[in-house]
Amino acid sequence: MLSWEFPPRIVGGLARHCYGLSRALSRNGVEVHVITLEFPGTPLEEIIDDVMVHRVKIEIGNPNFLTWVLLFNHFMEKRAGMLMHEVGDFDLIHAHDWLTALAGIALKHVMGCKLIFTIHSTEIGRSGGLYVPDSFTKDSIEWWGTYEAAYVIAVSEPLRDEIISHFKVPEWKVVAVPNGIDVTKFERDVNKEGVRAKYGVMPGELLILAVGRLTPQKGFQHLIYAMPQILRRHPKAKLLIVGDGWMRSELERATYEVGCHERIRFTGFLSDDELIELYLSADLLVVPSIYEPFGITALEGMAAGLPVVASKVGGLQHIVEHERTGIWVIPGDPHSIAWGVDYVLSNPDRAKQMGENARRKVKNEYSWDIIAERTIGIYKKTLMG
Repeated sequence: MLSWEFPPRIVGGLARHCYGLSRALSRNGVEVHVITLEFPGTPLEEIIDDVMVHRVKIEIGNPNFLTWVLLFNHFMEKRAGMLMHEVGDFDLIHAHDWLTALAGIALKHVMGCKLIFTIHSTEIGRSGGLYVPDSFTKDSIEWWGTYEAAYVIAVSEPLRDEIISHFKVPEWKVVAVPNGIDVTKFERDVNKEGVRAKYGVMPGELLILAVGRLTPQKGFQHLIYAMPQILRRHPKAKLLIVGDGWMRSELERATYEVGCHERIRFTGFLSDDELIELYLSADLLVVPSIYEPFGITALEGMAAGLPVVASKVGGLQHIVEHERTGIWVIPGDPHSIAWGVDYVLSNPDRAKQMGENARRKVKNEYSWDIIAERTIGIYKKTLMG
């Protein structure tokens, strides 16, 4: 398995996906070797729940992200080749996203085995189109991965449709298998008042939580613009935005523009334990994305028993069931977001029921063992084909 991020290197949902999937595959009888990138203070070779993790030293750096990706793919290929001599032949290569597609394609031919390619999002979707040279390059690498792969896994049905349409891939070749989640992590007791106080949320106040990378497609700017309307109905509400990204300073300026800076706080990146405590202590989760192929943040909030106010877009509309596990809102529309938040906060009994439904849905449909079984089915189909 090839992934540029793997805990403790966590940039987005990809790291958690590969961590959860690889461990579940191992529990279900698959020998898994993960090749990923080095991380300060972390061993280059490590066994995590029977998963062999091989972290690659990147011996040549570059300030341009695309160039850096092309360089680290070379070192991943090199480590995989050495690994083949150390442990023997592999049955399959499973690459994740364009960032490791080139290494996956090369190893397919060198090792003489088949390639599975999971796409978590597309460049044309993330960027809202192809406008700069680097975007065209990433898009072409994504296409190449779909061409070389025996099967392409999409993390949601809408993303599957997007891949088939944009890359002109045969329908039989693209399979939708969602992200999973370790629900046991959310089965813990927390001191809710203590957690809330740690982030400046006092007794009697309402905690609205939003989590994700601070980039335009996550839509936090629209949630901030919705806050004046939310505060008119719920003056004791506070918004906590968890995560980091290049858009942070712009979003912080927006809180002053709308006059709500005292009711909105940015936490930056938090550890998994800190984040889980917040999920378990909040009143609701808002996922205001403009583009969201899956939406693992929504899954995490649901696992914690939170009602979720989510944009009716991409994978979110499949995870969140309107008025059953949460509320759909119009993407990019602050008025709609404010309406959704108000609906949840104004109906505490209904909100509690939605949270209970959400927790049940995650447990029954999105456990990693269920996702691993479906993935193993694709592996077997590939090897028999």
